Amino acid sequence: MEVNHQPRILLAEDDPNLGLLLSEFLKKKGFDVTWAQNGDQALGYFVDGQFDLCLLDVMMPKKDGFSLAKDIRANHRQVAIIFLTAKAMEADTLQGFKLGADDYLTKPFSMEVLLARIHAVLRRSDSDKVLPALAEQIHLGQYIFYPNKMRLSLGAVDLKLTPKENDLMKLLCENLGQPVSRSFALKLIWGDDTYFNARSMDVYMTKLRKILKDDPSVQLINLHGEGFRLSVDGFN
Repeated sequence: MEVNHQPRILLAEDDPNLGLLLSEFLKKKGFDVTWAQNGDQALGYFVDGQFDLCLLDVMMPKKDGFSLAKDIRANHRQVAIIFLTAKAMEADTLQGFKLGADDYLTKPFSMEVLLARIHAVLRRSDSDKVLPALAEQIHLGQYIFYPNKMRLSLGAVDLKLTPKENDLMKLLCENLGQPVSRSFALKLIWGDDTYFNARSMDVYMTKLRKILKDDPSVQLINLHGEGFRLSVDGFN
């Protein structure tokens, strides 16, 4: 992120009082904020503009926050997303992470906590800063991983990875055949090893296992009490 760049935030919040409060607070903290009061309006703003982070209320008219996040991810895989919601059910939290959320705050929340979370997510959102550069192509059995393009191909099938999936693949490839501890992966990619971040990582690791299942020579192994290991037959 450029030094003089004023981070742009898309705020989707249908409560007029909270929306105004959040918008004014974040503007005073140096952010360029665009406020939408329903999901359809937010999607229109997103398509027309360029944003560094999206703050999405889950319960909104016309298009809820989960549906909005899905549409945003279909258009832009890298923009950071934080959900704001009154729903505290674990299933809802996991659904948010499955859609590619970077964080999740339950209302009511402290403005300073929100600010800290925003700064943490923005620091993590640039994957080139999170992990060092790898080769342009990494061969894993029949797969080819393109870390700079966030792609994984198997023959004619070309899969686009999310930022978190790509960061995890980078970390696993850098340590191919070697254990990667859960705590290290969480602190490096998510910023800390909280319970909800750990559950989020488990979701992403499950998705990666499904992606890699078509070549039995490539195995993403869960090391109980230790972490994970990516193994390729003939390499280790």
